[in-house]
Formats: sequence, structure tokens, C-alpha cells
Amino acid sequence: MKYKRILLKLSGEALMGDRQYGIDPVRLAEYAKDIKTIIDYGVEVAIVIGGGNIFRGVSGASNGMDRVQGDHMGMLATVINGLALQSALEDAGIPTRLQTAIKINEVAEPFIRRKAMRHLEKGRVVIFGGGTGNPYFTTDSAAVLRAIEIEADVILKGTRVDGIYTADPEKDSNAEKFDFISFDDVLSKGLKVMDTTAFTLSQENKLPIVVFDMNTKGNLLKVVSGENIGTQVNI
Repeated sequence: MKYKRILLKLSGEALMGDRQYGIDPVRLAEYAKDIKTIIDYGVEVAIVIGGGNIFRGVSGASNGMDRVQGDHMGMLATVINGLALQSALEDAGIPTRLQTAIKINEVAEPFIRRKAMRHLEKGRVVIFGGGTGNPYFTTDSAAVLRAIEIEADVILKGTRVDGIYTADPEKDSNAEKFDFISFDDVLSKGLKVMDTTAFTLSQENKLPIVVFDMNTKGNLLKVVSGENIGTQVNI
């Protein structure tokens, strides 16, 4: 395997499957099977999930809700998604731990860096919920922050698109895909990979990002084994 320890970033919308909102158990089971394939090869896996399938703080704020309250609701949504993924992974026979940036002791462990790294070393999947624990920060920022803290080799951003394009491929049929691109080129071309805070943090810490299609079965194993899947963002 090319990577020994990864942080997999999933959007909340990815868990909806073909639904309009909420969580699709079939999609969860598919993800669990894909994650199990790389666990079986000895890869250490940490996961950060968004909460957009349940609630998004920014959209709440745009409709008149207090932004801080909205973001706290979004953090709780990521915990719900984390619990759902934890259940699916354990159904697939994978030991897991859910750690949260906000204390919900009856539901999950609080985030403790050394504890998280020890879980990974023991072959457990660690799911990080609650974002960074702070309003105004996205789950992209949480993913980069946690990846740096646990000394992950790479961030794998699983999306429904198979990489980074010059434009939105779902809207522009002439959009061209990048196989490799530098952090500087992403910024100069104005491409949207992550929010600026998360992307800059990743760049400063020389943490590579791979954007790939998580919904195609087997892609996760291909990425981790070093195949040219998706788009790799590097220094």
C-alpha cells in the first residue's frame, strides 16, 4: 500500500445515496465494505464526515438563524452521521471508535490525540465527529486539522466526482480533469477543492490531498495502493 495511515473525508451528502435527505443504509453498507478492504491490507483509517445531509449551519444562517447556533446544530449532525457509519462498520466486522470535539460522553469519547493514534495502531477505525468544536469552521478544516494531528500520510476526499476539473463537469461537458496539480496552481486557477482555511492549512503542513469518486466500488483500494485514480494535489 502507498499509504499507511489515511484520513478519509466524506461529505454528509454522500450518505444520502439517492435520497433527498437523511442517511441511506445501502450507501453506508457499500462504504463499509470498501473501507474493510483497505483495513484488511493493514491500512490505518480515520474518518471525518460532514453533516450537510441533516443540517448545514451556513444555510441556517442565510435563513435568519444565528450562525453560531446553526453551526452547533451542524456539529451535532456530524455526530449523528458518525454514529450511523460506526454502526455500518461494526456490522462489517470492523472495530471502531467515535471521538467528538464536543463532549457527549454517553455517546462517544472526547477527542484525545494520543488515544486516537493508539486506536489506529490497534487497527480500529477512528471516526471524528463534531467538526473542530468551533463555529465558523467547516468539516474540511476539521479533516485537515485531525489529519495533521494524527500524522496521516494523506487526506482522501471522497466525492461523487472523479477528481478536480477546470470547471464543474456536471454543468460543463468541456471541463478537463487534472491527474496531478500543485497547491499553488489550485489557488491561482481558483479551483474549489476545500474551503480556503482548510486548503491553506494542508499546504502549510505539506499534507497531500487526493480527490476521487468514492461511489465507485473499489476506488478506495485503488487510491490507497497508489493507482492513478482521481486528482492528487501536492506541493
